[in-house]
Amino acid sequence: MVEKLLAGIVLAVCVVMLVRLGLGVRARMRFDDAVRTVARSPIMLVHRIRAARGAAEAIRRAKSAGEWEGNVYTPKSFSKRPRKPH
Repeated sequence: MVEKLLAGIVLAVCVVMLVRLGLGVRARMRFDDAVRTVARSPIMLVHRIRAARGAAEAIRRAKSAGEWEGNVYTPKSFSKRPRKPH
């Protein structure tokens, strides 16, 4: 079973490489770009998910630490009056 699966994968890769050899220069460049895009998409999806989680976490921390008036954020440390030097 595993041998047939591996043989099928190798056959598919060989067919793709053979088709790539038959393409012209511009078509080969477009094909390579498309393959790179497809190969990079899972990685980009992971980065996008991590960025969204990080942004949501930063927003959650900012909302709990200070006060909001509309879209103006005032940290709690700003609400204290400054100490006078004298």
